Amino acid sequence: MDKAGDKTARLVKGYAQVYTGNCKGKTTAALGLAFRAMGSGFKTYIGQFMKGQQYGELESARLVKPYITIEQYGRKDLVHVKEPPLEEDVRMAADGLARARSAMLSGDYDIVVFDEILTAHDFHLVSVDSILELVRMRPDNVEIVLTGRYAPQEVIDAVDLVTEMVEVKHYFRKGVNARKGIEF
Repeated sequence: MDKAGDKTARLVKGYAQVYTGNCKGKTTAALGLAFRAMGSGFKTYIGQFMKGQQYGELESARLVKPYITIEQYGRKDLVHVKEPPLEEDVRMAADGLARARSAMLSGDYDIVVFDEILTAHDFHLVSVDSILELVRMRPDNVEIVLTGRYAPQEVIDAVDLVTEMVEVKHYFRKGVNARKGIEF
C-alpha cells in the first residue's frame, strides 16, 4: 500500500458516489473519505457550492495541503430559495462548476467532491444535465462524490453508489443551534 507523501500514489479505478438525504453528515462523510484517502497518498479536491462561510474544514484542509484542497463557490450569506434565483448565485455556481470540472479533468486529484451540488440543483443554480455530464466525463481513475439534499432520480440512476442520510433524531428539534467544530 502506498503511504502518504508517496507522489506515485494514484487511484486505479474510480466510481461515482452520491451522499444525499435530509439529515446532517453528507459533507462530513465526504471529508472523512478525503481524510482516509490522504492516508494512502491520494489527493482530494472539494468544491463547495453555495458555501462562502467560514467552516472548520477550511482550516483543517490548509493544514494537510496538498492532500486536501477546498474551494468555495458561494456568498458569505446563506443562499435562500428564490424564484428565480439571484443572478450572483447562478454565476458563482457556474464558475464553481467550471473550476471543479477542471480539477476533475486535471489529473492532479484522485477524488473530486462536488459538495452541495445536489442542493444547488434544487435551488435552480445547476442543471441536472450539468451534473450528469460530470458523471459521464469522469476519468476512469477519478472518484467523484456528489453531495446535497434532494438527489434527482436521474443522478441516482447514473452513479455507482448512493448513501442517504436519514434523520432519526436530531437535537436541532430541541432548539440546539449549530455548534462551531461540530456543524460548522
